[in-house]
Amino acid sequence: MHWHLPARQNSGRRAVQSRLLAALCAFGPILLTLPATAAEPVFDCVIDPSQTVKLGSSVPGLLAEVLVSRGDVVAPGQVIAKLESRVETAALAYNRARAASSARIDAQLARLALTRARMDRASQLLEKHVVAQDKFDELQADLRVAEQDLAREKLERDLALIEVDRSEATFDQRVIRSPIGGVVSERKLTAGEFIYQEGYIAVLAQLDPLHVEAFLPVRMYPQLRTGMSGIVRPDPPIGGSYEAKIVVVDRVFDASSGTFGVRLALPNSDHRLPAGQRCKVYFPETTGEMRTLSDAGPPR
Repeated sequence: MHWHLPARQNSGRRAVQSRLLAALCAFGPILLTLPATAAEPVFDCVIDPSQTVKLGSSVPGLLAEVLVSRGDVVAPGQVIAKLESRVETAALAYNRARAASSARIDAQLARLALTRARMDRASQLLEKHVVAQDKFDELQADLRVAEQDLAREKLERDLALIEVDRSEATFDQRVIRSPIGGVVSERKLTAGEFIYQEGYIAVLAQLDPLHVEAFLPVRMYPQLRTGMSGIVRPDPPIGGSYEAKIVVVDRVFDASSGTFGVRLALPNSDHRLPAGQRCKVYFPETTGEMRTLSDAGPPR
């Protein structure tokens, strides 16, 4: 069974539909041009040290001194600890004394000068047939021996200098220096303890610059590139807003979460900002309209 509406009601409904369609067509272009959100998209992030170093030793030994404590600020090349090195110190002093002495070379120079003088006199006497040829040949042999002895002593001095360099390198292995500038976040060993090659004395954290790590949705990938600025806002109680630069844009996505990683470098020369805290980051240069990969290309 089919029901039919009266012609007047049917025409009224068509009139309402026509007006609604006209309204949607009129406002449709305006709605499509509105941005998705009035504010910049903000993302969670974490502020980490740019480097964390577990400072060990290239040689095992007994610690004689540990010169830093937790919380100390250290500079690159600063001495952190020293191993017991009395044997190495004595060997270095011995080799330096050997290398500095020129007595044996001076003695060979004097011997060579005497042998040459004898040769000159023997040559004159040989012309006068006063000296036998055998005696002259013997003096020539003595001269060659004296020259070889001088060359050997010079070689011994060069080897002594090389031994000094070797002793200094061995001694330097007993002095532990900081490879970075930063702060001591942990001190594990102290004087009197033995350090093995797989152990470490202290943990150093580089706080200038800081690294800001964030994971963004893949829709942001075409908009980001290295060198772009981001505004980082640490969570309370630190707070504030700080400009950082993008230094890494991951080119491998995490398919399960639909995200990719971004790293920013945050200057922190005065060590005012601590590491290991949560933050928010947004990118003022991005726009609400997404560019396609074909238009924007991959991040540089």
